[in-house]
Amino acid sequence: MANVPEITPRDEHNLALLSNVQPTDWTNPTPSGRYNMVVIGAGSAGLITAAVAAGLGAKVALIERHFMGGDCLNVGCVPSKGVIRAARTVAEARSAARYGLQIPEDAEVDFAAVMERMRGVRARISKADAVARYQNELGVDVYLGDAHFVGRDAIEVGGATLHFRRACIAAGARAAAPPLEGLADAGYLTNETIFNLTERPRRLGVIGAGPIGCELSQAFRRLGSEVTIFDRAEHVLAREDADAAEIVQRHFVEEGVRLELGVRIEKIERRGDEKVIRIEGPGGSRECAVDEILVAVGRAPNVEGLDLETAGVEFDERRGVHVNDYLQTANPHIYAAGDICMRLKFTHAADAAAKIVVQNALFFRSAKVSSLVMPWCTYTDPEIAHVGLYEHEAHKQGIEIDTFQVGMEEIDRALADGEEDGFIKVHVKKGTDKILGATLVAAHAGELLSEITVAMVHGLGLSKIMKAIHPYPTQAEIIKRVAGAYTRSRATPRVTKLLKGFMRLRR
Repeated sequence: MANVPEITPRDEHNLALLSNVQPTDWTNPTPSGRYNMVVIGAGSAGLITAAVAAGLGAKVALIERHFMGGDCLNVGCVPSKGVIRAARTVAEARSAARYGLQIPEDAEVDFAAVMERMRGVRARISKADAVARYQNELGVDVYLGDAHFVGRDAIEVGGATLHFRRACIAAGARAAAPPLEGLADAGYLTNETIFNLTERPRRLGVIGAGPIGCELSQAFRRLGSEVTIFDRAEHVLAREDADAAEIVQRHFVEEGVRLELGVRIEKIERRGDEKVIRIEGPGGSRECAVDEILVAVGRAPNVEGLDLETAGVEFDERRGVHVNDYLQTANPHIYAAGDICMRLKFTHAADAAAKIVVQNALFFRSAKVSSLVMPWCTYTDPEIAHVGLYEHEAHKQGIEIDTFQVGMEEIDRALADGEEDGFIKVHVKKGTDKILGATLVAAHAGELLSEITVAMVHGLGLSKIMKAIHPYPTQAEIIKRVAGAYTRSRATPRVTKLLKGFMRLRR
């Protein structure tokens, strides 16, 4: 297998992980006959495609050149959330005096222990994505190695040729690096390498104020690093609701994250053990010295080396594989799913796309990506969760909306928890209760958003949500409160006058 990224240290946790996702003693099966489905890539999209197709009786092959589980398990969602959880615990301990608990001011964070716990959690979760499970329990033929197309209906891996009736390209994406002078020579981390750290960087420079950059900046700051974020945008999380991003940015400033926003990086150079970042911004040109640099500026689709031209699959290096609304490529027998072809690069988006591929490739072509209601969450503290349209998107599409907003400070449980900084903002089609989009800012926004998503998927408006009893006291009451705001908006002066008249008649 070529270009396999390194996972270190080789402790018991990582050895257990590798035994599941990249066993060194694995022998590829011998192809026998044509496969109903061949899947390239064993990340979230590939795993679900293979498992669902095999569960429906299809003969399936799954090919992976790096690690089963893809980015999410190995270098993405799982390790990042393990580190974020530890960082949140540290932040809670530092604010414990608010709750009557005195913590010694000189209490130290054991960074090595934080990272070891993360590795242990990752190893435990990896059992679900193990090579042996897919081969022995799910009935999928697993091939480890580099794959490339050798025809419109054939793929070669490890010297063997796999013929297929249908194929799914789910090779994912990788961390992109900007073309900055001196960056490569100075050396840098990405999400693919930062979780290998066992020693805390004293000073961490983060290039990119998007979700990954913001999540890890806050986490490493809480774990004791001096953190500076660099971005061309004027505020963090530039694609999010501006009011929501402002709350997160304020928390960053309060916690000591240094923000260099609205700046351009001129060059980077190594000076001894330091990495010096020269920036140009409103205040002129200046330098910032750090010990490590984390690059978090987006993803590049893994289209190289697959010989997609041979299969008649259209692609480009920026957007990845070109697909239609059914996730079908220019070759009607080949589909794609996940980060290699989709704008929204989330694990749950890849999961949903995989099921669309199975439906359309093996049965009747009827499922569409455009029909999906896609939520997402940025796991800062507080979290930002969103689903559907933003206000500016509705205006751009010429859709008239009404917006209802409730602050977390109105929710009793949020006050009791000390987590009252945030809000919910729901956009409905003007004059109706039909939900078109929502943004939540809260300590557990990702957990709260699903009620809104379910309502949108099934066409349930705010008036229906209002009829559901929400247990008291919970932070989920904010959903009920915003539904109540819609209900009160229906009480126009004329309606109120009629109701008062009716009540006078009932006296």
